[in-house]
Amino acid sequence: MLSLYQSNGLVHWTDREIRLRDMMQAHFAAEVSAFLTGANPAWDIRRVEAPQLTPRELVSDAYGPEDIFFIDRVGEHEAQLVLRPETTPSTYAYMAHLLNSHAKVRMPLCIWQSGKSFRREQDQVSKHMRLKEFWQMEFQCAYTADTANDYHAASLEPVRRMIEAMVRLPTRIVPSDRLPAYSQVTRDVEVDNGDKWMEVCSISRRTDFPQAARFPTKGGEVREVAVLVLEIAIGLDRCVYNWCVADGR
Repeated sequence: MLSLYQSNGLVHWTDREIRLRDMMQAHFAAEVSAFLTGANPAWDIRRVEAPQLTPRELVSDAYGPEDIFFIDRVGEHEAQLVLRPETTPSTYAYMAHLLNSHAKVRMPLCIWQSGKSFRREQDQVSKHMRLKEFWQMEFQCAYTADTANDYHAASLEPVRRMIEAMVRLPTRIVPSDRLPAYSQVTRDVEVDNGDKWMEVCSISRRTDFPQAARFPTKGGEVREVAVLVLEIAIGLDRCVYNWCVADGR
């Protein structure tokens, strides 16, 4: 990881580090898929890639001008675009597209994507990993609220173990120091890299999926059920950084 610009939070990744990120991405995808289908074979798990440019209206109001990068509009009728601060809105859009199509897609449905996100982080040295441009891997796992499975609680240890196996440093699960408005509960996976406990993953039970699940009844009516989302959000850059810390010892 090289800081070659005269600006904090912007790094170059070497060939070795890119290979590590690709390996971790493949492993995490396989492990989360195995956990979900082990808990319930009915899970439909798919990957998507969405544009990094996102309509501002889809991004949470919790992100203000001090947090996100805006794209200048050429004309007054052009939609306001931003560089996405997270992948969630684009994943939700794809999930809604699938569920509302005629493809007979049903919950439980997990859509994941891995790619770059952007935030106006405060300038800090690279070891704190407060990058302005960073790699996220996010799983949005939607299921009906009336299920008997507590997917959030059941996911904590499997996710912690899979991350620890990759970064080769001690890990722990802690309550998040910030509970987003959309979350019933959020837990973080932190890695002890000798300098500090660094957050590398957050696991939330979200309540903000934009539509209910709909099921036809025998009487020809439609029954609606509230939707919960298990979100597993992994900072791939931070995982690679901590692997390199362990490798240097």
